[in-house]
Amino acid sequence: MEKIGRNDPCWCGSGKKYKKCHCDIDEIIAEHKLNGEIVPSRKIIKNKAQIDGIRESGRINSAVLDYVSSKICEGCTTEDIDRWVYEETKRLGAIPAPLNYEGFPKSVCTSINEVVCHGIPSEKVVLKDGDIINVDVSTIYKGYFGDASRMFCIGNVSEEKRKLVEVTKQAVYLGLEQVKPWAHLGDIAQVINDLAKENGYSVVREIGGHGIGLEFHEDPWVSYVTEKGTDMLLVPGMCFTIEPMINMGTHRINTDKEDGWTIYTADGKPSAQWEIQVVVTDTGYEVVSK
Repeated sequence: MEKIGRNDPCWCGSGKKYKKCHCDIDEIIAEHKLNGEIVPSRKIIKNKAQIDGIRESGRINSAVLDYVSSKICEGCTTEDIDRWVYEETKRLGAIPAPLNYEGFPKSVCTSINEVVCHGIPSEKVVLKDGDIINVDVSTIYKGYFGDASRMFCIGNVSEEKRKLVEVTKQAVYLGLEQVKPWAHLGDIAQVINDLAKENGYSVVREIGGHGIGLEFHEDPWVSYVTEKGTDMLLVPGMCFTIEPMINMGTHRINTDKEDGWTIYTADGKPSAQWEIQVVVTDTGYEVVSK
């Protein structure tokens, strides 16, 4: 890290003197780095103004998910969901982050049953009685990013599927309880993976959470199969998603060869995912979108 005088402006852009801002935090980070731990770079630690912007984007993102929740039902198409997300996001003065992102053609990801993630909305895909679906909404507002997803049970869902959905949500919030300064990303992963295994499930390994805020996808990459005390140190100002994908069967996955986006379970069994966006605070965490 670049050396900064105590009375110089802090590197984070807050406008405060370094000694009144990140000086103490940097000293703690340096100690952990000397112990061989993985520490965050300065570029992924947000200042107060940035967190305020991320929070507002997250608020809009959650409002769009609320809107979808009020309308989703048996008989609607995933194209309907895409239209709702696009129209409500624009009405709130924001932009759907997935639209045209690296070629993704829609405003939202809709992943049904054995689709793990990145399902592409289509007028041909109609929600049926017994389906489970993940709706993954991401928002850009004034240059800041919000991101969260929810599961929905359509009609008379089997007890097996319903349990998968409920356990996956429980895993996310168990992981959230581990978020605090000077803990590690592996602490989150350990409790999520343990709960999944206890219920006979598996956690997807190749796809995980991610840093977010100033860009759609930032460091760190967030695994859900690592161990407590490992992975990156959690530092106030970090913002990332907790979004494990938990499969009823094998953890193995396949990518659709035609569209290059849709991820399926290799054995055709159902998968579930909930996603929340969190900021590490001085005392614990703040959920900015859910």
